[in-house]
Amino acid sequence: MAQLPSSDSTTHIDALKSHNCRSIVLCSGKGGVGKTTLTANLGVALAKLGHKTCVVDADYGLRNLDLLLGLESRIVFTAQEVISGSCRLGQALVKHKHEMNLMLMPAGNPRMLDWFNPEHMRNLVTMLAEGFDFILIDAPAGVEDGFKNAVAGANEAILVVNPEISSVRDADRVAGLLSSQGAFDLIQLVVNRVRPRMVEKLDMLSIEDVLDILAVPLLGVVQEDEQVIISSNLGEPLALGKHNSPAAAAYGNIARRIQGEDIPIPDINAKPAGFMDRLGDFLSTKII
Repeated sequence: MAQLPSSDSTTHIDALKSHNCRSIVLCSGKGGVGKTTLTANLGVALAKLGHKTCVVDADYGLRNLDLLLGLESRIVFTAQEVISGSCRLGQALVKHKHEMNLMLMPAGNPRMLDWFNPEHMRNLVTMLAEGFDFILIDAPAGVEDGFKNAVAGANEAILVVNPEISSVRDADRVAGLLSSQGAFDLIQLVVNRVRPRMVEKLDMLSIEDVLDILAVPLLGVVQEDEQVIISSNLGEPLALGKHNSPAAAAYGNIARRIQGEDIPIPDINAKPAGFMDRLGDFLSTKII
């Protein structure tokens, strides 16, 4: 099993504590679970609550966080130039167009994977801690070097999982690695892209099934929502509040739980099927 890097420095932890800043890495065992979308929306939601928030794109291979935030055309410098000393921290940070409390630290080019290491991430977080209440680090999926680099700068973790067997199995490995590191004050779980009617039909794992397997405290549940795809394509996270949808409400509630509010997690059960739902189910069983 891969091992997380052991930190021989607590400088970033000291900086986080002294500035009352929380650094949270969002990670997943497999790709496509909606981790980057969650990072973008939680960044917006925390900013709307009045917290100075920085989202850090640590997925140097894919680098999609700027697209989801609609900031791709505003990037001049990246974390690569900050770490190499080619620019100042403030020159690389990109302010969001609508939420003044939100900034993006863009990822460098994929060649960063050849030299970027955990100490670089710790140094970056140390620099960011002074100016922010929250740092959200979008880690690449899996447990390879990119993941190890990303988690090195955090003292909390959010594990993102879909309610399907392969996603949960991979997430279980990530949860084990995070727990074995012993460097995290808090590890929590977000179950993403839940379809209540599939759960009702036993075609998808229930929230209880996921919790039984992973044994990680539940932070929130996000339903599958077509508005997520639409908003992502527009570069306008749902958490901005332009559309009322189940996912938008879930993002807001997760952010409020992160800041310490006791917000109950609703029991997502399928609503009684209406006529059109029953008709759709009936037609889906017919061979055309």
